Amino acid sequence: MMNTLQSLRNTVARLRAPDGCIWDREQTHQSIRDCLVEECAELLDAIDREDYPHMREELGDMLLQVFFHAQIAEEAGRFTIEDIAKEIDDKLIRRHPHIFGDVVIDDMDGLHKQWEAIKAQEKKNGPTSQGPFKDLPPQLSALLFARDIFKQITKQGLDAPKDLVDMASIKAQASSLDSASAGRQLFELAAACRLAKIDPESALREYTKSIMDNTQA
Repeated sequence: MMNTLQSLRNTVARLRAPDGCIWDREQTHQSIRDCLVEECAELLDAIDREDYPHMREELGDMLLQVFFHAQIAEEAGRFTIEDIAKEIDDKLIRRHPHIFGDVVIDDMDGLHKQWEAIKAQEKKNGPTSQGPFKDLPPQLSALLFARDIFKQITKQGLDAPKDLVDMASIKAQASSLDSASAGRQLFELAAACRLAKIDPESALREYTKSIMDNTQA
């Protein structure tokens, strides 16, 4: 198996080499984000259909994304595929002391408590939460991220800047909005972003983050 993984690593490095593929050489972490989302969606579809041959293929496409990002990072001297593997391996061992250590767990309740305690410690040693906002799963799409941040603003009564969050305008739009019109507006905005060469996911995520940075409890 290791020889196969090394072969994939060599293939990706060759594609990124000065005399490699023109398209592959030009890519960055940012430029292939949409590819990662699309490949993940295709994998989820194969899983939902229990289509195992396609699941194998889509898992390969996902693995390529990992190796591609690792190659870009290695070229910049940031990290390698070995660093990625070591970090997740260390995390799995750290989060399972009942398997790799001396801790004894007898039931699911104990397992859940241990898991939460370990994650809380990791969070304590990691990045802090952003102001008054609770942490959200990093895998959320920008659209769900924005929706949840707005939910926190309204639920907690947070003071969001009026130039960034126009509540009157939002409520006016909501009063006449239905599923079909919302879908049409979102589609047209996504299409316009495509024509303007704007990544709608990045644009919405960055705007939402600016709201978070300027909102007070």
